[in-house]
Amino acid sequence: MDLSVLSTGVVELSREVGEFIRREALVFDRANIEYKGLNDMVSYVDKTAENMLVKGLEKLLPDAGFITEEKTVNRESEHYTWIIDPLDGTTNFIHGIPTFSISVALQHLEELVLGVVYEVNRDECFYAWKDGGAYLNGKAIRVTTAEKIEDTLLATGFPYYDFEKQEPYLGVFRELMRSCHGLRRIGSAAVDLAYVAAGRFDGYFEYNLNSYDVAAGIVLVREAGGHILDFSSGNEMISKREVIATNGQITAEVLAIIDRHFNKAKN
Repeated sequence: MDLSVLSTGVVELSREVGEFIRREALVFDRANIEYKGLNDMVSYVDKTAENMLVKGLEKLLPDAGFITEEKTVNRESEHYTWIIDPLDGTTNFIHGIPTFSISVALQHLEELVLGVVYEVNRDECFYAWKDGGAYLNGKAIRVTTAEKIEDTLLATGFPYYDFEKQEPYLGVFRELMRSCHGLRRIGSAAVDLAYVAAGRFDGYFEYNLNSYDVAAGIVLVREAGGHILDFSSGNEMISKREVIATNGQITAEVLAIIDRHFNKAKN
């Protein structure tokens, strides 16, 4: 399989679906919100975008399975699986905040091999494939070279329904607020990871994430030369639902800060 050719098809499809989302954002009415759980919202835009992505991806790779946020399709495959978030940043979309994205990843067996994140409002498409590098709108991207936390801008996300780890998380915030240029909370994990890959953020961390939130971004960060790991410095980001992404230079510092507060909470 030529992953570079496949990525081109996914990029084109993501732009087409992104145009639909962009049009709907101009006329969206909050009366169309549905709730899947506490602060977990969805709309017809998410569901329609997902259907469009599934139909397009079926044409690109007919025998692949799907893992999708809105569960509009249920199909398993032994070899290839598409992992889709049709609208990452739904809360932003619903409130008219212009940062939301499409996230599409391809998994071969247990390995993520392709990732595309399309930031709809800025018309920025980040994409990468295994051993092929990472790109933004056709130009190669790399992570930053900052070597110390004090020289970095970091991103994170806030818990919005699972508050079990709130106290250690706030401890990490307090320490990082004093240590770096600043902390940002954009509201789309896919965009956060894409921005690490593109050198806009030096690092990002968050917990309580789903595979479709981070799968594409994991490929981007890896191919852009960064580090991607779980809170225990392992490779179980998806099963543990937690991610640390860095430029590779500040990994040890970020891990030490997270470990200090989370281990204190356990003891």
